Amino acid sequence: MLRLTKISITQFKNYSLSAFSFNERVVGICGLNGMGKTNLLDAIHYLCFTKSYFSKTDTAFIQFEKDGFRLEGSIIPHLPNSNPLTDSAENDQIVCVFRGVGKKEFSLNGVPYAKYSEHIGKYPCVMIEPDDIGLITGGSEDRRKFLDTLLCQIDAQYLQQLINYNKILQQRNSLLKRFAEQGRTDESLLEVLDQQLIQPGNYIYTIRKDYTTKIIPLVQQFYKQIANNNEQVTLQYDSHLNQLNFENILKQYREKDGFLQRTNGGIHKDDIGISLNGQIFKNIASQGQRKSILFALKLAEFELLKLNKGFAPLLLLDDVFEKLDDVRMQNLLHWVCNENDGQVLITDTHRKRLEDAFIELGADYQIIEL
Repeated sequence: MLRLTKISITQFKNYSLSAFSFNERVVGICGLNGMGKTNLLDAIHYLCFTKSYFSKTDTAFIQFEKDGFRLEGSIIPHLPNSNPLTDSAENDQIVCVFRGVGKKEFSLNGVPYAKYSEHIGKYPCVMIEPDDIGLITGGSEDRRKFLDTLLCQIDAQYLQQLINYNKILQQRNSLLKRFAEQGRTDESLLEVLDQQLIQPGNYIYTIRKDYTTKIIPLVQQFYKQIANNNEQVTLQYDSHLNQLNFENILKQYREKDGFLQRTNGGIHKDDIGISLNGQIFKNIASQGQRKSILFALKLAEFELLKLNKGFAPLLLLDDVFEKLDDVRMQNLLHWVCNENDGQVLITDTHRKRLEDAFIELGADYQIIEL
């Protein structure tokens, strides 16, 4: 079992210098709003992904009037047939230092990473927080990000192909803008970039399509468990590549690309369609139904990571008590605390509510009060 045992936080968001030890598999983190519950979970996420859950801009996380931040975590890696609660195991030490300018330093056991991407997937993690509802109500970009976050932790090649694709896509879009400014198009140069885009695009499409077929039944299963009803939720993977090969798609959109000065066809337009009883989900779903499908998607992500890694990822639940009714909350907590054998960290504003929930579940737990 993957196990986070300690984290120290320096000049990160509202933390000047703080350290936390995690002694149980189930950890409750309580405190009033603004005390740093979400920031603590985000620091953990940062050590797993080399970045914040909320923003790509590292300077935004430096404490006011400070010149950088430092994060350090101790994690017991998953070892087959071991029990981190009873077996002695050597902790991995993850350190991130950002000095406010230049490139941040990220290291594992004292060895700096040449590429941050090498770290992704070593310590799989799933986070659920209130603004994630955009995954249901927002645009396709949110759902692609959801898929990419899952797949990058499973398949290192997928992450590299995604990096390559986005880099070439940016070059192609810049070229289209330059053509518009110059009033002429160099078709041969555009063709070179098209061919470079096709290879990573096809790889990404194949992996997304494969794993979407695996995640759909899991989402349906978890939705039924959380909502505790027989509503029919269906999902489908929508992609231009479902109808045409990538080369033909790029040719079909060539004129439109020139007019709009950006690439309009490709896997960067993919989406996951969600329906409820045959109708578009976000158009008809209640708040409770939206929250249920959100948690179903995230728990399916968790389960697919577990199936592919052979062990449960860290599960970070931020402010979930405020988002679900009592029945749905009980169903969710029963699964994450009792049926799941991975480490889970849950925040709430009310200590007693956390403790009552854990006691009712019969779970061994730790409470950290901020």
